[in-house]
Amino acid sequence: MTDTLPDTLPDALPDTLPDRAVGAETFREALAVHAAGVVVITAQSDGVPVGLTATSFSSVSLDPPLVSFYVDQSSTTWPWLRTADHFAVNVLASDQAELASRFARKGVDRFAEPTRWRPGPLGAPLLQEVSAHLICLPYETLDVGDHVLVVGLVAEADVRGGRPLLYHQGRFGRFTADP
Repeated sequence: MTDTLPDTLPDALPDTLPDRAVGAETFREALAVHAAGVVVITAQSDGVPVGLTATSFSSVSLDPPLVSFYVDQSSTTWPWLRTADHFAVNVLASDQAELASRFARKGVDRFAEPTRWRPGPLGAPLLQEVSAHLICLPYETLDVGDHVLVVGLVAEADVRGGRPLLYHQGRFGRFTADP
């Protein structure tokens, strides 16, 4: 059975809304049809390079220049990212699906070969051959459900261009423009 929306939603208080929420499987299924860009968030924390793959990356504001992403509160990388004084958003190119997969895996050295990277101007690891690098300063964090919303102030940007890597229906893919 598929969860459906009622004709009207009652004027419910936030603490009653979970009773109205769709089931987890229906939610996953619905979001799977939405294509998302893929980034790898990297930082240097206590001299250790850390990173994770995110498909929740978004622009927030032009003035000031803010971006955001969400990270699962149970992420083993989040405690390291949280303590970093800055982070890099590496916007992946269409041919970097393996890199995205590597940074999404647990229990592997994400920065070992064949990952190609260099320290950025403030120290955060910058992945090679990506479409863009954004160097961000922590601006705001907010616990939202089982995730943390992370907002960063973009301090530097290096745009190289190219086609983006996308995530759709549980797989990585490429964008093809209509003629």
